[in-house]
Amino acid sequence: MRILLVEDDAMLGSTLAKILVDDAHAVDWVRDGQSARQYWESTVYGIVLLDLGLPRQDGLEVLRNARSNGRETPVIILTARDGLEDRVSGLDAGADDYLLKPFEFEELLARVRAVSRRRSGQSQAVVEHLGLCLDLSERTGRFNQTEVTFTRREFALLTALLERPGRVWTREQLIERLYGWNDAISSNALEFQVHALRRKLGYRYISTVRGIGYFVPKTESAL
Repeated sequence: MRILLVEDDAMLGSTLAKILVDDAHAVDWVRDGQSARQYWESTVYGIVLLDLGLPRQDGLEVLRNARSNGRETPVIILTARDGLEDRVSGLDAGADDYLLKPFEFEELLARVRAVSRRRSGQSQAVVEHLGLCLDLSERTGRFNQTEVTFTRREFALLTALLERPGRVWTREQLIERLYGWNDAISSNALEFQVHALRRKLGYRYISTVRGIGYFVPKTESAL
């Protein structure tokens, strides 16, 4: 999943970005409110992690502006503002969750997974489809009862494709989902990931729509 991280503290921001990347997410990290607005307006994100006390524009302003312009991206506020009025203001402005600093990184990752599940209509942290079982919290997988090891990007690609089996994802949509602004992307990076997954799951598990993109078949008969 691609995440917009809005955090002005350099040490915390770099740590959070690394942790999120290690958890199979693509991350764009910005450090002020105006940059957050620009990134949010130009890119489709799965979740926005938003600090409130930001340079150039307060986080609540950024959130209110996004909601007033119809952006429905889930938002988790990360802030040291612990007053009841602050929490109510954040939630009323359109936040989906609120996490007070300092927080445990594992709790943040769990909240990201929970918000992501709600967004995709899933109720559990385990995805099962056509013999494949992915544990989203442990980032482990089994295929036909055999444990399979996936790289971070392979896992992220599978997670995206399995959100809606049968849906065709364009190459551009998947690249935007898997890579951040600062990631170096070769011209065949996505094809390499698809090829690697097919070697582990079988060629027919991921289907190609020539000139458009990829999808996971919805039913076993389509394999």
